[in-house]
Amino acid sequence: MSGIIFRDVTKNFKKVEVVKKLGLAIEDGEFFTFVGPSGCGKSTILNMIAGLEPVTGGEILFDNKVVNDLSPRERDVAMVFQSYALYPHMSVYENIAFPLRMKKVSQEEIDGEVLRIAELLGLRDLLKRRPKELSGGQRQRVALGRAIIRKPKVFLMDEPLSNLDARLRIEMRAELKRLHQELKITTVYVTHDQAEAMSLSGRIAVLNEGVVQQCDVPNEVYRKPANVFVGEFIGSPPMNFVKGKVLSAKPLKIQSNEITISPLLDHMPEERDVLIGIRPEDVRITAERSDNSIEVTVQLFEPAGSFDWVDFIWNGTKIKGISGMETDIPAGSRAFGTFPLDKVVVFDAVSGKRI
Repeated sequence: MSGIIFRDVTKNFKKVEVVKKLGLAIEDGEFFTFVGPSGCGKSTILNMIAGLEPVTGGEILFDNKVVNDLSPRERDVAMVFQSYALYPHMSVYENIAFPLRMKKVSQEEIDGEVLRIAELLGLRDLLKRRPKELSGGQRQRVALGRAIIRKPKVFLMDEPLSNLDARLRIEMRAELKRLHQELKITTVYVTHDQAEAMSLSGRIAVLNEGVVQQCDVPNEVYRKPANVFVGEFIGSPPMNFVKGKVLSAKPLKIQSNEITISPLLDHMPEERDVLIGIRPEDVRITAERSDNSIEVTVQLFEPAGSFDWVDFIWNGTKIKGISGMETDIPAGSRAFGTFPLDKVVVFDAVSGKRI
């Protein structure tokens, strides 16, 4: 296993800088995820770790040793791609065994290792099949098995679940988490799916245009987004934003949409214009007025099983919240919303940074 350090790593493709001054450390044995929209640089970072792409500037270190000039083989990493990349003419057994055959390992050792990996991944009854005879989830398990059998220092996973349907993705998430807990191999994962990143990772780095916007444990990123971009990207549905103005700093009073609130902040606002952020699941919509409720106009209900998502208008601002299944409020009618002040996040309206 290896810890990985990035020291001011940059990557240019001709005149386009796709990774900008990346500086962070991934701990030995950690499951670490880079998450962000398409084109943000996350797959490029994975390729630089693997040695498939040279860095333009800075250094990448494995266990405090600079690996910039080492080949992929010398770095001892194993990659798992979204396309599986299995050999179609080989059986499951031969696909998993292939890395050991390349190392000239004895047949007896290969048999033992393939059976061990097959047991670990629930593939023992499929060893004689070809990839075309497998489901998508089974193929992905074979690709994982081929990576695991190498016993690499680092696993690199590039959107490995994106080709699976929704149910299989959830099953494979649990499988990946179980495997990591069992094997304890440093894993660097790349995805655009923020739910996947949140459920799998010890820590996540949110990327945008080649820059890390926030790096922390999932709950901190979710509850305390560093800026508006993170608040919008992490969470489904994304965070609601409402314009506000600071009326006074001590005591703190912010006017937003004709109400005055006093949220708990880490720092006092330096500017008068702010944005109030609140997660949709923290906004509760009911038919009855209550203390500190806001009056809204319902636009749309979206059933979500045990609750409904509700789109509504609050003083001209479109917001999303939730209501109980039993709530019966026709579209276009009046309703009332409440949200707890301790769940409110305040951002500077100009810089977008959390206050």
